[in-house]
Amino acid sequence: SLQAGGGIDIFATGSNAKLLSGELATYLSGRYVEIKVYGLTYDEFLIFHGLEQGLDSLQTYLKFGGLPYLKHLPLDDSIVFDYLRNVSDAIILKDIVARYDIRNVAFLQRLCRFLADNVGSLVTARKISTYLKSQQIKISHNLVIDYLSYLSSAQLVLPARRYDIAGKKIFEIGEKYYFEDLGIRHAMVGFNTSDINKIIENVIFTHLKTAGYDVTVGQIGKKETDFVCEKQGEHLYIQAAYMIPDDKVRDREFGSLLAIPDNHPKKVVTMDPIIGGTYKGIEHVHLENFLLSL
Repeated sequence: SLQAGGGIDIFATGSNAKLLSGELATYLSGRYVEIKVYGLTYDEFLIFHGLEQGLDSLQTYLKFGGLPYLKHLPLDDSIVFDYLRNVSDAIILKDIVARYDIRNVAFLQRLCRFLADNVGSLVTARKISTYLKSQQIKISHNLVIDYLSYLSSAQLVLPARRYDIAGKKIFEIGEKYYFEDLGIRHAMVGFNTSDINKIIENVIFTHLKTAGYDVTVGQIGKKETDFVCEKQGEHLYIQAAYMIPDDKVRDREFGSLLAIPDNHPKKVVTMDPIIGGTYKGIEHVHLENFLLSL
């Protein structure tokens, strides 16, 4: 009746515990447009918390993530991470365990920690099974694949498939997994500055997804490009690194983009204190500036 009256838009919102996005077609086939809601972007985080741009604010965002409710909490490690652990437990128990009638909860929790430890690394069911065997745990490949799909459906983690840039095709085996919220990732395995490369890669990936890009992991020959991004026919290549301290690292990070034989925009994103200009036509961008763009 509301729709028939005209002049309005109807937005239906809900919890993953009741209805996952993949199940919408069952109930609203052909009658809806899905709008995915992600955590706060960096610029939204600054607004929510009344913070100014700067390295301190960026480090706070990288540490605590972008869940909106953090606005109501003091940004203290013990308080924030206690809240984030409760959120991650609720996602696992309500959105996944209860929905899919999972009995091996301990394995699911181990799998989450494995993915958190291996953010930005290629993951296969065989690799996970081999790791679990080293921990005296025997789980079939098919069960690992099922559990990975459950975690992705609940949007606890987001998969990035591999893309052959030269052959323009998707690889069937091997994906990377990134956490939708970095704070939840840190609540599982702890926040450690030695993981800064993983953290930077994760935050760039989620920023690109929030900006509406379809994101894959690029490969050309033996070189890997962190992100191949496509939106409405436009392409963008991104390489992520913490710092570029010497020529060897520069050649590695910029070299993977230089190997791509097209003229689409290419960027290397780092946290180097002094950044500017381009290197052989490739833009070098500070992470904070990148997160405030697109």
